[in-house]
Amino acid sequence: MQKLISLQRYSTFVVAAVLTLICFIIGFWATWVFVLAAIFGAFTLLGVHDVRQDRHAILRNYPILGHLRFIFEKIRPEIRQYLIESDQDEQPFSREQRSLVYQRSKGAEDKRPFGTQEKVYEAGYSWLTHSVEPTHFETTDFRVKIGGPDCKQPYNASLYNISAMSFGSLSANAISALNKGAKMGGFAHDTGEGGISRYHREGGDLIFEVGSGYFGCRNHDGTFNPEKFAQIAADEQVKMIEIKLSQGAKPGHGGMLPAAKITPEIAEARDIPMGVDCVSPASHSAFKGPMGLVKFVGQLRELSDGKPIGFKLCIGHRREFMCIVKAMLETGITPDFIVVDGTEGGTGAAPLEFANHVGMPMVEGLTFVHNTLRGAGIRDRVKIGAAGKVVSAFDIARALSLGADWCNSARGYMFAIGCIQAQACHTNHCPVGVTTQDPIRQKALNVNDKSKRVARFHANTLKALGEMAAAAGLDDPCGFLPYHFMTRKGDGQMTEAADVYTYLREGFLLDDGTDNPIYRERWARANPNSFAPPEAAR
Repeated sequence: MQKLISLQRYSTFVVAAVLTLICFIIGFWATWVFVLAAIFGAFTLLGVHDVRQDRHAILRNYPILGHLRFIFEKIRPEIRQYLIESDQDEQPFSREQRSLVYQRSKGAEDKRPFGTQEKVYEAGYSWLTHSVEPTHFETTDFRVKIGGPDCKQPYNASLYNISAMSFGSLSANAISALNKGAKMGGFAHDTGEGGISRYHREGGDLIFEVGSGYFGCRNHDGTFNPEKFAQIAADEQVKMIEIKLSQGAKPGHGGMLPAAKITPEIAEARDIPMGVDCVSPASHSAFKGPMGLVKFVGQLRELSDGKPIGFKLCIGHRREFMCIVKAMLETGITPDFIVVDGTEGGTGAAPLEFANHVGMPMVEGLTFVHNTLRGAGIRDRVKIGAAGKVVSAFDIARALSLGADWCNSARGYMFAIGCIQAQACHTNHCPVGVTTQDPIRQKALNVNDKSKRVARFHANTLKALGEMAAAAGLDDPCGFLPYHFMTRKGDGQMTEAADVYTYLREGFLLDDGTDNPIYRERWARANPNSFAPPEAAR
């Protein structure tokens, strides 16, 4: 019986070998059969290789047939996405979300017939409360002025901009399409930490991101170079500067681009040598501690001649953010903006544990930052951006209600230029040319066509935001507040978002009150001179 089972395991291999022999013999009478002999012969050689190799047990036990396992594993995401998922399954974006972006970017009909497909009586369902006296907007080019009292060159930013994605992680054509679309639509394009490449030069407004590798403004040893930074900041296309402390996909984690993947164009943009691994450290070397960070903000403001300076982070230890806020109060130096990146964000590859379990989601992180700045009495000096799966007008409206002044999106704009969520971003085999450096693959991405889609997606999303704000009876989308949103709880009851995400009172962290003890307890332990816990700081 055992021998019979073993024979069955090798049956595909045996059949291929037998057919090879038979076709080879018949080929002497009908030469075209030699083609079949060659095909079956190739399978036979594959079976021989499978039996002799020792890396994959399944191939040794099931020669030839075992390869089906790897084939199905490779196409599993596509099979699931196209044949199995419902419109609401988020893997990580639902078909409904992706279709909305595709439709708006193409200028196609984005209406849905026959009512909602949402389960409105299940826990987690959210909705916007509307007014019986809606308003109307003549224009939906909504903007926010970014720049505090010390800013000489404030920037009127759109409420919806392109989040940080570096050249290198995105293809040349993808970067060009995004920047050209940003120019057409009049909104901002964050460079990501990979520096400003030649493909960012389509005329769109840029937010220059300064990461821990200081790409584009670094010395040969990887340290910060003030002179190079000042030269970049003086560029008319650069409207704001953003210091990246952490990102939602992998907060607290550095990265490395192997030397083999560095092209001359990437080396040019990052100001790095060819033939050497490109390292992005987990932390900055230009400053240490909360005081060092805010003083670095002040230094960049001076070097940029007063352009808006801010930083981006995914909230981790809440006390550490309060350390930064205390340093702001002590020095009098405040950033012009803070971008809160949720852990649900992420365009590139990240370790699974970091992607799934490190960092605070956007809603909680945004609420905490907003209320901490209110508690410290400086919320009016600092604008807040929010990022993390923001692809629809409802997503933007909800973020604005929780305290954001504007929103950024990375994957939303990736969908606009043709991303199909193949989740092959880290393989260099992106099927639509968005996240690859393969010249043939990226050539399929038509810059002129996709840039128009980027601009249309932005315009149509803000149009939808205007319609939602009008339905709520508002004069400005920035007037959204938590009470405008309701949520279904687990017990079936509904609750106002204001009951969960309350705006805490201005200046409460600066007095001797007893309200909001969770905030006060962390505030008491926050040290403006060190991120270390109080015990270690002593």
